[in-house]
Amino acid sequence: MLQGKASLEKLDESLLEAAEVLGATPMARFRRVTLPLSMPGVVAGCLLVFIPALGSFLTSDLLGGAKELMIGNLVQNQFSAARNWPFGSAASFIVMALVLAAVMIYLRVKDSTPARAR
Repeated sequence: MLQGKASLEKLDESLLEAAEVLGATPMARFRRVTLPLSMPGVVAGCLLVFIPALGSFLTSDLLGGAKELMIGNLVQNQFSAARNWPFGSAASFIVMALVLAAVMIYLRVKDSTPARAR
């Protein structure tokens, strides 16, 4: 939430006024001006929630038990209880690849925004 708020605070009000003067509806202003300029903050917020959620196996065990299988629980179980190290390694590699892909997408979105939006 804080990343999204920071991106919206940096938003130049004159861009929204220009869109209004040119006849854009409020939804069109949001879709064509506000959303693209605030996208780096939205993606950063998603990453800050996504990355810790991948490895949170202890929290789900303490709060909800082992009823729901999460990727962190799967990796932990493969290394500890099942003693299936190849599968645990493959699962953790997939998690790392997903995190790397998410970070790379974030960096591309961040670099593609105009210099004024930063």
